[in-house]
Amino acid sequence: MLKRAARGVESYLRSAPGTYLWLLILLVTTVILMRASPRAEHWILERRSTNIHYLLEDPLRVLIQSALYIDGGSYLFYVALYTLFHAQAERWLGTWRWLTVAFVSHVIATYVSEGVLAWAINNGTVPGYKRYTLDYGVSYALAGVIAVLTYWWPRGWMRWVYAGCVLIFYGAAMLEGRTFTDVGHFTATLVGLGCYPLVRGRV
Repeated sequence: MLKRAARGVESYLRSAPGTYLWLLILLVTTVILMRASPRAEHWILERRSTNIHYLLEDPLRVLIQSALYIDGGSYLFYVALYTLFHAQAERWLGTWRWLTVAFVSHVIATYVSEGVLAWAINNGTVPGYKRYTLDYGVSYALAGVIAVLTYWWPRGWMRWVYAGCVLIFYGAAMLEGRTFTDVGHFTATLVGLGCYPLVRGRV
């Protein structure tokens, strides 16, 4: 019985290899940050932040590395979210299409959110030092994947209800929070919905 359960778990993990490899990396980076001193933790995250400074200086590196750290919330919470959304999307779309949706959502949402912040700095509504603010995490990619799962639902009212719930959730958060990260999350949902041409063959 235990062997059969183990085979079932192994089969489930193999069905979404990218999702669980990503979670494994997040586990490693989370443990590293937990064991680091506050000063070392800040240095690690600052060097991997997709803030305005590093997007201009070393964009590809920080766009990749920033998605290897969790910004708030427990690791187990992200295990649940990845299993519910990322794993489902990867099994449905295949690893490369799923990863493309996640990466494109992460990149576009990052540039839009940091662009909003740069605009606020240039207009004097936000202090200049905010160009070095910490901006990392996996939430933009997650928002995009959650949104693209709209097309996983069969055509009909459930698809519209799901899309409406996603837009209301992230839209309300943006209107209430009004931070550049809230703008990024809402942007990522729009990007995910805009990925229909990429997933059309699976609909």
